[in-house]
Amino acid sequence: MAARAGAAAFWVFAGAMHFVIPRQYEAIVPPSLARWKKELVVASGVAEMAGGLAIVSDATRRGARWWLLATLVAVYPANIHMALHPERFPKIPPALLWARLPVQGIFGLLTWHGTRP
Repeated sequence: MAARAGAAAFWVFAGAMHFVIPRQYEAIVPPSLARWKKELVVASGVAEMAGGLAIVSDATRRGARWWLLATLVAVYPANIHMALHPERFPKIPPALLWARLPVQGIFGLLTWHGTRP
């Protein structure tokens, strides 16, 4: 139950941050998608919050698992873009940009454990 509550809270908070500090999220959208950066930030924020809320109910938890794991995969190119282009993110040490890549796996594990029946 604690893993479920933690995963739900994590995802709702993470999604809400897209609306609190949208420019930070827009800044990491890869150039090939920059034309839709505002829309992508809103869509990913909504996806994360919806998935977090769906974790709470037994009826939607399994779907939330796959929804959120797919969301992690969908946003992963932004993390790769950051690691490959550290000059575009001068306030973040390059080592931290690379460290973000495996951290996404930790978020996946949190999601997996938090959505178990």
